[in-house]
Amino acid sequence: MADEHAGDCGTGPAEYRMTELAEKAGITVRTLRFYRERKLIPPPRREGRIAWYDEHHLARLRTITALLERGHTLNAIADLTDAFDNGREIGDLLGLGEPTEETPVRLTPQELADRFEGEVTPENFATALELGYLATDGEEIVHISRRLLDVSVALIQEGVPLAAILETGRRVRTHAEDLSDLFVTTVRAHTPDVDVDRLRPLAKAVVEAELSMAMDRRLHQPRSSPPGA
Repeated sequence: MADEHAGDCGTGPAEYRMTELAEKAGITVRTLRFYRERKLIPPPRREGRIAWYDEHHLARLRTITALLERGHTLNAIADLTDAFDNGREIGDLLGLGEPTEETPVRLTPQELADRFEGEVTPENFATALELGYLATDGEEIVHISRRLLDVSVALIQEGVPLAAILETGRRVRTHAEDLSDLFVTTVRAHTPDVDVDRLRPLAKAVVEAELSMAMDRRLHQPRSSPPGA
């Protein structure tokens, strides 16, 4: 049974000695030492010669086990945990301005791996963090938009690689920023006292209509022949 290790201010959160943590995680002490040497888990809190582990360590160990069961190698998991530990905190991400129309989605690392069917490589994870699609919150991952998450999963199921989806997202964002700037600048130039946010649905309607017509034109064009055909 885990020790309830008390701090100076009374009973604190559950903390575990190495043997207790290994037992709760369903691994051997030898495996736990190996993970610690590989820096797959954060260092424990030390009190004299005693190392204390907490629920974050337990969650990380369960994540490692789940990823191994899904076919990830230890090297890939090490790269992934490094990207995870050095990712943007959700507080930093939302500090840029919490989305007014998007719903963030909280996922465990193994849930993220399941959704993206083996596409969660360290490179893709780092790119998603860089673009701000993902952020970290303790041992959880937060996707900033349920709609974008659902679209990404659907495209992967259609056979589009996640790396290509992320690169497309980067380019779409550039165009979206330009369109947003164009709309806001136009409205403010002619009606400076108008609440531009109230006109947001008009901007979205214009973009959706133009994109729909552009898709019509593009899909009616003959397909280009592959090189050398």
